[in-house]
Amino acid sequence: MQKKKKWSLTTKIFIGLIGGLILGIVFNLFVPRSYVRDTIFVDGIFNVIGNGFIRLMKMLVVPLVFCSLVCGSSAIGDTMSLGKVGGKTIIFYLATTALAVTVAITVASVIRPGIGLNMDAIEVSEVKVTESTTVADTLLNIIPDNPIGSLANGNMLQIIFFALVVGILLAKMGERAEMVSNLMNQLNELMMEMTNLVMNLAPIGVFCMIARTFANLGFNAFVPLLKYMGSVTFALFVQCFVIYMILLFVFTRLNPFRFIKKFFPVMAFAFSTSTSNATIPMNIDTLEEKVGVSRKISSFTIPLGATINMDGTSIMQGVAVVFAAQAYGIHLGLSGYLTVIATATLASVGTAGIPSVGLVTLSMVFNAVGLPVEAIALIMGIDRILDMLRTAVNITGDAVCTTIVAHQNKELNREVFNHKPIETKEDQ
Repeated sequence: MQKKKKWSLTTKIFIGLIGGLILGIVFNLFVPRSYVRDTIFVDGIFNVIGNGFIRLMKMLVVPLVFCSLVCGSSAIGDTMSLGKVGGKTIIFYLATTALAVTVAITVASVIRPGIGLNMDAIEVSEVKVTESTTVADTLLNIIPDNPIGSLANGNMLQIIFFALVVGILLAKMGERAEMVSNLMNQLNELMMEMTNLVMNLAPIGVFCMIARTFANLGFNAFVPLLKYMGSVTFALFVQCFVIYMILLFVFTRLNPFRFIKKFFPVMAFAFSTSTSNATIPMNIDTLEEKVGVSRKISSFTIPLGATINMDGTSIMQGVAVVFAAQAYGIHLGLSGYLTVIATATLASVGTAGIPSVGLVTLSMVFNAVGLPVEAIALIMGIDRILDMLRTAVNITGDAVCTTIVAHQNKELNREVFNHKPIETKEDQ
């Protein structure tokens, strides 16, 4: 008797996403507001299960990133090789982020989303402000005063710095630190297993998050902001499917269409969860199993990218600046736009890979060019759907950079990329 084929985790996540989308729209359009609808379902069941899943994923982030980076940096070996990989990765991340902001400003300047906006028709809400920091402070904040405190507080840049130092020294000490090195590898495997365990709940979590999002998203409320949404979406599309794919082809000669096909399930998961950190394990596994990237490279570059490479977020910030400037009738010259590019690029460094954090760092960008921070309230109501899109772009940029770096370091197996991948444990 033929064994019945089980649905893969990816298929289950897609079903959860589509099911949640349909249920959310039904709730929004056809179910009248009531105690049962709002309190029991939307803010009760959907909220608890959806945010409970996000909290489970966030629970894994700090130990996962730390163990993965320690193992990745020690596996690369000598300090010179690590420096080359790290240098290429950081330069690529910063360059694509600056390019993303430029694309966003160009698109928004053409579409002009803020022109003709009726400011009285927009519902505003409280805005959380973050103060701008200097380049010197940003660099100094990378070095932890107390690494244990950094781990406890989830300060990702400081965690990355400390993990890289530990990994480099483990590689340098060799057999003298073999016990510690084995312990870190075992901890890394433990975190991967724990992640796989939590990921089994992903279809349910995704279903509830999407259902709650669309149940609360009043479609009439964002009609005046459709041009803004269109500008962000189009800029994200250009960055993801044009810029990234051109870079991938130029540097590796891999087929961009095949890459998108193989990587699309990760993009869908990132879209569903709106958190770059939650996709780290799935990203690493997909790059190894389907693209052919050595885990030695990806376990270093992917966690790093989830922290410092936020191209999608930078695109939102670039469009938001143009949108707010046009809505308030404020002229930004060439120097203003250059300031936006520089500030948004720096603001993406150390941005936590969690939902909607880009709105917080956006206030830093607004302050830099003298825009009223209250303008952020114009886009808060519709940011959730855009946050989902830009997270998918963020993790795609991480994957493209990792693939390019792996190719340049001869750690890319083209046979894996060119053949149909074998089903992984998570797909079974």
